[in-house]
Amino acid sequence: MHRRGVGAGAIAKRKLAEAKYKERGTVLAEDQLAQMSKQLDMFKTNLEEFASKHKQEIRKNPEFRVQFQDMCATIGVDPLACEEQAPAGKGFWSEMLGVGDFYYELGVQIIEVCLALKHRNGGLITLEELHQQVLKGRGKFAQDVSQDDLLRAIKKLKVLGNGFGIIPVGGTYLIQSVPAELNMDHTVVLQLAEKKGYVTVSEIRSSLKWETERAKQVLEHLLKEGMAWLDTQAAGEPQYWLPALFTELYAQEITPEEAKEAIP
Repeated sequence: MHRRGVGAGAIAKRKLAEAKYKERGTVLAEDQLAQMSKQLDMFKTNLEEFASKHKQEIRKNPEFRVQFQDMCATIGVDPLACEEQAPAGKGFWSEMLGVGDFYYELGVQIIEVCLALKHRNGGLITLEELHQQVLKGRGKFAQDVSQDDLLRAIKKLKVLGNGFGIIPVGGTYLIQSVPAELNMDHTVVLQLAEKKGYVTVSEIRSSLKWETERAKQVLEHLLKEGMAWLDTQAAGEPQYWLPALFTELYAQEITPEEAKEAIP
């Protein structure tokens, strides 16, 4: 028996059904998008009301400010980005909370601290030391800041170019304040030096399974950029000290008076 071919009418009927399904799918997608947009607008309205009610606590309490920032992030709202996009920088958040002014002023203080210590650390400083120095410069009556505030301000400083960067090291961060090109190799070596404040070529070879030349290239680059110091009189082999990490470790073992005498 010969199988009958599909007629033109059946083909037309199938195409019509496909078109209807497609149209229905488009309508459903548009409805869902409209509902999501409406919910997002409601969330933003509630967020603004919350900010208005708790503005003093957001300004003064760094922990509460972190929680507020996290709450903003969950619905895709960046108070600092909103300010930058508003005409003359006078968005809702600027008028209500003043968070833009707070972070930009904090950014200036971060730059001042980094420049003041650059001769000592080569442009690398731990987040903890930066936090201490910023708090010291602000005075005891100024608005309190947290390490989270510093990280947010530093991210905004990236618009100035590649001079500022955040490098994860162990459970903390190193803040880079000079326009040096640091790749993953440099970052790994910094992480290796975290516990002792220094590292050697043999330690890099043993821990990272690198060739000697690769280790030396990374260390020579850090020396060239002023981020590392070379101790050629160390027992065994030369030690490459990272002043940013060394300062942090050294400060934990001596008194503030001894530190002032030892560090220019």
